[in-house]
Amino acid sequence: MFAGFLNVLAGGGSLLTLPLLIFMGLPPGVANASNRLGIILQNIFAVQGFKSKGVSVFPFAYWVALSACLGALLGSQIAVEIPDGLFNKILAIIMLLVMGVTVFKPGLSTNNIVEDFSKKRVWLSVVLFFFVGVYGGFIQAGVGFIMIAALSLVHSLPMARLNSIKVFVALCYTCVAVVVFIVNDMIRWDYGLTLAFGTAIGGWLTSRWSVTVPDKYVRGFLLVTVTALSIKLWFF
Repeated sequence: MFAGFLNVLAGGGSLLTLPLLIFMGLPPGVANASNRLGIILQNIFAVQGFKSKGVSVFPFAYWVALSACLGALLGSQIAVEIPDGLFNKILAIIMLLVMGVTVFKPGLSTNNIVEDFSKKRVWLSVVLFFFVGVYGGFIQAGVGFIMIAALSLVHSLPMARLNSIKVFVALCYTCVAVVVFIVNDMIRWDYGLTLAFGTAIGGWLTSRWSVTVPDKYVRGFLLVTVTALSIKLWFF
């Protein structure tokens, strides 16, 4: 549930759930694939939650989602073929890098925002989201932060509309990635569906609540937890 809360609000839930699945005994590739079931169910609920509150950015969201889906085909195939030991080390490095950005990034101002959906910027996002899909299809962890940065910098979107795009795009490209993982028989359905149940509840509640997050507490918790998990992934 906490991972679902983090994913919808900003991103980073997979920084907790992915290493947790590995430490519970799943091979890294299987953990990476099984983790996606939680992403799918959580984002189905989150998309509906935003929709019920009248928050949506269509048809723009369709275009960037399509681009991300194409990227996810490539990224998920890389995830299928990469050796488990190398995957663990890549995940450990990515977790620390993402946490560095999370802790030290400057806050995004939502004051005096003027949304910009000019043709040039829309096409820039389409290109950027292909690479978002490659990364998301490969490892997923921290992709929410990447989408927030891209949408904020390119289009100056407020957080509610930005998050509605983020969860829709993640839902679409994760479905593509899951198909690749199913074809390669890499999903443990018992672990994945159990995870999905909790993240779906967290995603639904977070998407419907207008909350002011105590940033310092969330960042502090993530910093300590993710640092410890990264050390374990690298050395044990």
